[in-house]
Amino acid sequence: MLRRLLVITVPLLVALVAALGIPLASAVVQRETQSTYLDRLGDASRFASLAESALQSDRTELLRDEFDRYDDVYGITVALVSADRSVLITSRNGFDPRDDLVEGGLSAALSGYSPPAGYSGWPWRAGPMVVVEPVGRDSEVVAAVVTISPTGALRGEVLRQWGLLALAGLAPMLAVVAAAWPMSRWVLRPVRRLDEATAAVAQGNLEVRADEVGGPPELRRLARSFNTMVDVVGRALTRQKAFVADASHQLRNPLASLRLAVDNLEPHVAGEHAREAHQIAVDEAEEMGRVLDTLLAATRLDSARDTEPVEIDQLLATHRAGWQALAHRAGVELKVTVPPGLTMQEPPGGLGSVLDELVSNAIRLANATEVVVTGSEGELHVIDNGDGLSPGEREQALQRFWRATKHQNVPGTGMGLAICAELIESAGGSLTLHDAGPGLDVRVRLSA
Repeated sequence: MLRRLLVITVPLLVALVAALGIPLASAVVQRETQSTYLDRLGDASRFASLAESALQSDRTELLRDEFDRYDDVYGITVALVSADRSVLITSRNGFDPRDDLVEGGLSAALSGYSPPAGYSGWPWRAGPMVVVEPVGRDSEVVAAVVTISPTGALRGEVLRQWGLLALAGLAPMLAVVAAAWPMSRWVLRPVRRLDEATAAVAQGNLEVRADEVGGPPELRRLARSFNTMVDVVGRALTRQKAFVADASHQLRNPLASLRLAVDNLEPHVAGEHAREAHQIAVDEAEEMGRVLDTLLAATRLDSARDTEPVEIDQLLATHRAGWQALAHRAGVELKVTVPPGLTMQEPPGGLGSVLDELVSNAIRLANATEVVVTGSEGELHVIDNGDGLSPGEREQALQRFWRATKHQNVPGTGMGLAICAELIESAGGSLTLHDAGPGLDVRVRLSA
């Protein structure tokens, strides 16, 4: 989150500095160009005044010497061009008045006007600065003075001042970023800790608490509200578990007494209908005992949260004998085909208890002749070739106390599959039911 905040803040600062810096950079170019142009224009005006006197007196030797000295000192080409575009005097050979850079300004000057500056000192514009000044005024223009100045120094000065501007803009931007870094960490530290606490609560750890001390007041209030919420949820879950456990334990003694009383009635029961009613009472008492055992098991498993890796080979070796015995009694063929070396995260309560329930359901309830336990990387399958479940039944089968209509008279509580699904989910996996055509495919996904 800190990086994302800086990614948002820094471009805004850069945009702000650019919005201020670009006009300043343009102003620097205009100022330096104007300063250089005025300096060259002053020199050209002086040469024009000297040229006018020299042409009137027909003494141009001194003017030629002046042009040469000026070129030697400043490296600027100076030329005097007559009204018919012939070169009268030049400080360098090869001067061409028909050059594109000179032609426009020369035409304006010979017409009696001082041409404006046609050059801007942007660093990427490498051409020279041409300044043309008429000799004479209005209709009495007899010639024009042309200066051609190199612009390397001008562009270098512009770049130097741009560098100073960049440093002047970069320094406060870095200062703002340097101040924003600890400030952002101070603001976001409670958010990060609150996120960690939320993740811990989502994993079932209700002992964790968010930091109520650091950060802005709004986040401290949020942390206090979060801690209060966790306390309320923890107390509610504790009361719920305590109620289920206490109720189950408290019902055990009356249920045991009831079962004993029902059993003791057997010698005193006479007649077929009475014995049938007595057997129903015994079955119901046993069913109630199984329900209590399941509730207690669910309460114990809900309190287990840690997962650990388990080798599937060793797990199957421990449980396969029991599965084979159960399958043999039911007349079902059991096949276990899991590749060696397979490892998965074991959910709370053990992956073996989950597989015991799935294999037992497939053998007892599926009306199948074959049950196959197979697996691959991250998946285990318990597949039978029995009657299977309809799509609607598969959606409801993972709910607690749900039983299919065809299994109502089969011993069971309808909670085993739901508890298995919850255990797998608590380990970060999933338990889903799929059509095996015929039969049912119970698929368990767990991280390796």
